[in-house]
Amino acid sequence: MSRRRAINKPLNVLTPGIEPLAEICARARSEQTSFGQSIRIPTPQRDGGEQELGVRISPVGDRATDPMLVELFDITTQHLMNRESNLVAQHGVSRRMIRQLAHEIRNPLGGLRGAAQLLERELNDPSLREFTQIIIGEADRLAALMDSLLGPGRQPKTQLTNVHEILERVTTIVESEWSSQAIQRDYDPSLPDISVDSDQLTQAFLNLLRNAAQAMDGNGELTVRTRVQTNQVLNKKSFRLVALVEIEDNGPGVPQDIAETLFYPLVSGRENGTGLGLPLAQDLVSRHEGLIEYESEPGRTVFRVQLPIEEADKPAGG
Repeated sequence: MSRRRAINKPLNVLTPGIEPLAEICARARSEQTSFGQSIRIPTPQRDGGEQELGVRISPVGDRATDPMLVELFDITTQHLMNRESNLVAQHGVSRRMIRQLAHEIRNPLGGLRGAAQLLERELNDPSLREFTQIIIGEADRLAALMDSLLGPGRQPKTQLTNVHEILERVTTIVESEWSSQAIQRDYDPSLPDISVDSDQLTQAFLNLLRNAAQAMDGNGELTVRTRVQTNQVLNKKSFRLVALVEIEDNGPGVPQDIAETLFYPLVSGRENGTGLGLPLAQDLVSRHEGLIEYESEPGRTVFRVQLPIEEADKPAGG
């Protein structure tokens, strides 16, 4: 904005959303001391997103009529990096918890299966063996689940893939599971093919879409959106191009009591939820040097999956 247009205009007229500055200025003026806090303002140039500002207000002089010094710092990037660091640390803890959980479950399964086999040998009535076979079958199913989901994660077998093909496969599955759930597509046709493990990402996106559909009981608005981002930092590495996949719903939102631990295993906002879907999705995406973030409020929840399109340029800040 030019000086000619800005001069003598109130800040809240020039920048909508910056109204909290007035209260901070009044307090700094009345108490003749500096105050600081962070505020969020809308940024239309960022697709309707928000920008986080650090604010410091200082009186200039001792009189109430003296000017005020207003300093504004863009801390959006720093906030995002701090949030990313927390998510990465949370993922590390999550993986250790999942491995420990796998051992705790797998050990008694072997004993349970062996006991059922011994019991079956002692049964004279063939009709009763049906029940031991159920026990053995369920023990084998759980053991396979531990091996495939909770066991050591294999590295991705990558090949150039169109992410939209993966998303179409996943949305078709979710729409078949929830016949009342329509899914809106908002795809960016300029998104290039990326080198990924199709099976692993299919499972990750499937977990996210199922969560969204379940949160709305299959009767809300669900949108899958793709975009290309430039010059992004993921896991402390800088990438020129990053694929962004957003899964947005208008459900009730993430409960506040689990908002900070949502990616830990066994944490779920649903009564019958296992709490494994999100940490497993995060693990699968992290194997591709990507990251899942989210923001949520009643009526709008967005999970954002970021995946590098190109090799990392260099460590961020290096």
